[in-house]
Amino acid sequence: MPPDPLPDHALDVLIVDDEAGMRAGAGRSLEGFSVPLPDFNETVTFTVRTAATGEEALAQLRAKSPDILLLDYKLPDMTGIDVLAACPAGEFLTIMITAFASLEVAVTATKRGAFDFLAKPFTPEELRATISKAARSIYLHRKASRLEEEKRQVRFEFISVLAHELKSPLAAVEGYMHLMKERLKGPEIAAYDSMVDRSVVRITGMRKLVMDLLDLTRLESGKKRRAIEPVDLVKAAGLALENVAALAEAKQVKVELKAPPSLTLNADPGEADMILSNLLTNAVKYNKQGGKATLELSRDGDAVTVRCTDTGIGMTEEELARLFGEFVRMKNEHTRNIDGSGLGLSILRKVVKLYGGEIKVRSKYGEGTSFELMLKDAPVQAPVAAATV
Repeated sequence: MPPDPLPDHALDVLIVDDEAGMRAGAGRSLEGFSVPLPDFNETVTFTVRTAATGEEALAQLRAKSPDILLLDYKLPDMTGIDVLAACPAGEFLTIMITAFASLEVAVTATKRGAFDFLAKPFTPEELRATISKAARSIYLHRKASRLEEEKRQVRFEFISVLAHELKSPLAAVEGYMHLMKERLKGPEIAAYDSMVDRSVVRITGMRKLVMDLLDLTRLESGKKRRAIEPVDLVKAAGLALENVAALAEAKQVKVELKAPPSLTLNADPGEADMILSNLLTNAVKYNKQGGKATLELSRDGDAVTVRCTDTGIGMTEEELARLFGEFVRMKNEHTRNIDGSGLGLSILRKVVKLYGGEIKVRSKYGEGTSFELMLKDAPVQAPVAAATV
């Protein structure tokens, strides 16, 4: 992949012309010249080298391909078209210089890949304008190539992580099925009960991973169907508490809700449930035995604040920095046996953004974590009229 023309990488310009004055003048015009790219907050600069003949140009092109080739059409030993025909393939843009402008030359040069033309004599301003156009084209092409390469890399990493996440539970279920099929534990059905239970747990985990992936892709594609309506967050929080009750009881974690009698937010009910359940589940799952988790709801003007605090294992600064990444799970002596897809918080952040909101996280390793969400009412969507025949 070619390097990006960033501020610390000047574009290399090779000027090929048999006139020493022309080479020197063009070089001076580009000395200290730069092209700002405000959309990317970057600037392109230039370095210059020269050649007086076609053969000298070809030698330099073979040794090192430039970024921009400023090539005179009429050289002592060959034409600029001959240089283009003989030069090795490279990712450079050619600007043809000619005092013999003709349609035939233009067509032939374009077929050989010329980017633009400059008619002699030209001013420094005309040269800089043409060089600027070429520099922007090179930059955008390379930027697009880099983004495409990054996209391929992300896709590869995503597939690798997904395959890893599914491989272990699938292998476990396959092993249990084999044991049960071959009756390797004897004829008694009771001997296989734990295998069935473990298989169900593994399959449930895989289903959850698939559902999280579907949620993630729908959110990122903008194709997630939403039904915005007034949602009583206090009632939704009560249901979320019920859903984590069994897990909380198993870990002896006390779960508390602090909220007014009623608090309404215009939201998709499924998204509201996902936000509250995700916060509470993590607060219990990553808590200490006998710990406490508190969910607080309040409204301040046009925004609702959701705060979930736990007395759990907490996170380090390094873990906090990676918290919202996809497939990120904190691995330490306290969490290595806790199951999860590593997608929950990534999805949570994307959903919160749908409500013009933000997430603040405070955590201290060994003491606990606090999530604070700010949510604004989503626009209520008008119901779709029924079609008539």
